Amino acid sequence: MMNGKLKPGYNVQIGTENQFITNFSLHQRAGDLGCLIPHLDLLEQYNRPKPKAVIADSGYGSEENYAYCEEREIEAYIKYNTFDKEQTKAWKAQIGRVENMEYDEELDEWICVNGKRLTFQYESQRKSDNGYDSVKRTYRCTDCMNCPFQTTCAKDKDTKIVQVSVRNHQQRKEVRERLATEEGSKRYRQRKIDVEPVFGQIKHNRAFKRFGLRGLSKNTTDWGLICAAHNLLKWAANKESEQKLV
Repeated sequence: MMNGKLKPGYNVQIGTENQFITNFSLHQRAGDLGCLIPHLDLLEQYNRPKPKAVIADSGYGSEENYAYCEEREIEAYIKYNTFDKEQTKAWKAQIGRVENMEYDEELDEWICVNGKRLTFQYESQRKSDNGYDSVKRTYRCTDCMNCPFQTTCAKDKDTKIVQVSVRNHQQRKEVRERLATEEGSKRYRQRKIDVEPVFGQIKHNRAFKRFGLRGLSKNTTDWGLICAAHNLLKWAANKESEQKLV
């Protein structure tokens, strides 16, 4: 809160299609990153069909979420946190970033702008709150001395070290290619006019900005009723429009 105090809060999630809410959930998580999988798992829990594709903003782009979609054969049109920055000249000029280096898959080495190679040193694992194990590999270049790019790339250090998840690197490449297609671009543009108006209707037009109950289960029911009311009003509005056209 702006006054320095903490108050209970919930992260609301919805899935939409043609501005109808197809799925809803409530979470006690500050960010969206860890909400996608529990949200989609509810579909399976209630024996509802899984989506063929998921379109979401960069708040949901992670190795874990991409892997989840891969395993369930769901096409992920989900940006990651640096997706838009990577399209800029300023980003491409940062030669020290591993994203701007070439990867030699056969030798498992990264090649910098000066042709020097970063070789594998060790790997470390991290488990997420949802139980997903991600592996980060550390690479090191020991030939940075007197390199003309030592100041900008290695930050004047004797060695250049990078940490990267090779799996996530490949996932990001696939996401970039998918979103670069005509179909991918069209789907991602649709997200803005599909889900955002739903939140606008609920928060602004119907003035629902705060939960009035205590506890996750009670507020989940409350949120479900709000979502059901939205769908009924949307259905009624569509019927009225159809009758006017007749």
